[in-house]
Amino acid sequence: MTGGLIHPVILCGGSGTRLWPVSRRSYPKQFNTILGERSLFQETIERLSGPDFAAPVIVTNEDFRFIAGQQLTEMKREAGRILIEPVARNTAPAVLAAALSIREEGADPLLLFAPSDHVIQDAEAFRHAIAVGAGAARTGRLVTFGIVPQWAETGYGYLELANAVNGGAPAAHDLIRFVEKPDAEQAAQMTETGRFLWNSGVFLFTASAVLKAFEKHAPSLIGPCRRAVEHGGTDLDFFRLDASSFSQAESISIDYAVMEHADNLSVVPFDGGWSDLGAWDAVWREMGPDSQGIAGSGAVTPIDCRNTLLRSERDDIELVGIGLENIVAIATHDAVLVADKRQSQRVREAITALEAKNATQATEFPRVHRPWGWYETLSLGRRFQVKRIMVRPGGRLSLQSHMHRAEHWVVVEGTARVTVGEKVQLLSENESVYVPLGAVHRLENLGKVDLHLIEVQSGSYLGEDDIQRFEDVYARV
Repeated sequence: MTGGLIHPVILCGGSGTRLWPVSRRSYPKQFNTILGERSLFQETIERLSGPDFAAPVIVTNEDFRFIAGQQLTEMKREAGRILIEPVARNTAPAVLAAALSIREEGADPLLLFAPSDHVIQDAEAFRHAIAVGAGAARTGRLVTFGIVPQWAETGYGYLELANAVNGGAPAAHDLIRFVEKPDAEQAAQMTETGRFLWNSGVFLFTASAVLKAFEKHAPSLIGPCRRAVEHGGTDLDFFRLDASSFSQAESISIDYAVMEHADNLSVVPFDGGWSDLGAWDAVWREMGPDSQGIAGSGAVTPIDCRNTLLRSERDDIELVGIGLENIVAIATHDAVLVADKRQSQRVREAITALEAKNATQATEFPRVHRPWGWYETLSLGRRFQVKRIMVRPGGRLSLQSHMHRAEHWVVVEGTARVTVGEKVQLLSENESVYVPLGAVHRLENLGKVDLHLIEVQSGSYLGEDDIQRFEDVYARV
């Protein structure tokens, strides 16, 4: 039986490298505040919330599971389930595993699969389009959402309809075919006809309909994904898919695996402001440039610039542009990107070059996020390291020891509960404690405000792998 609430399934396991240096593999764009006050992931959750929606199912990976959970907590929202992909296998296995997991409850719910890193300006219009699509999905159709083109874009795939979209109330149209990313001439020709829409990558269907589609068009994925669910298990607040089973699934997108072969496809056009923020020129566009084409964020000063994006991620780094035109300039704590705005999609080449020279900036931030909070390196020498550490209220570092380094902690804000060997004590601002090499220790924040401290490490080896965990509330032992 179909009907009832729509179950959003949010896919947020991507690495988000196209917006480097603000987005990196360790903390990708979906969890960053690229626009506005909330992250793109949080905006997606908010957009797909309300009386017509069930609690979201989150599909992510090991590295991001606590980040997603924390951002939900900040919104005072709970997930219906957080599925952990043990390995990356693209969208088809992710969609199938989520559908099988939700179908375990015995009903036949409507499933809305959406990326977590898109921008939609008119959320209410998008929810209305979903309601229109739900009517078609309940009849067994596989529904996608197409974006009415604003220009002849070569960076998106397209959806072809039988007839031109001429405005009016949203409706579900028969989808003729998917079209790969075109060249400039093809994109211009398709856009002129009015019969082609950008492929948004958002899908809506019943669990039974999509499972039948997989059985018909991608049956080899059924076994590995079904076993991954059946042999998976609960881990804290997460459900971890079985690694050996899921790794046997082919890495393939749902477009290639199913959608391009199905004959029961419908598309709902949407014209309410959409972007996948696929490059910095898209961010410039979404920021709403002024009359000179200047979009600025943070501590920036443009002088005689045109069609330029200036963005500083730190209040103490002033970014000044003089006489720039068609330029993207992004400054973070540890990296600066300067690029022709028209070539901003080549950022991946920069990451490849940085990885070749073993530059940590390619994938890592100075600030490293952990389940309990974060830390960042302030100074690093051959035999010492100075860190700033933040522990959220209720956060507890693991009970651990180090073989190669000693540590000195100085509390600068909040109150810490510190265990060193058999001794447990409370430390307030300006109080400190010494942790000898090899001592079993733990740091906790039992208060109601964030705990900040400075950690000074000294020893022969300062790597993060010099940790022996004896007990951990986050199951990392």
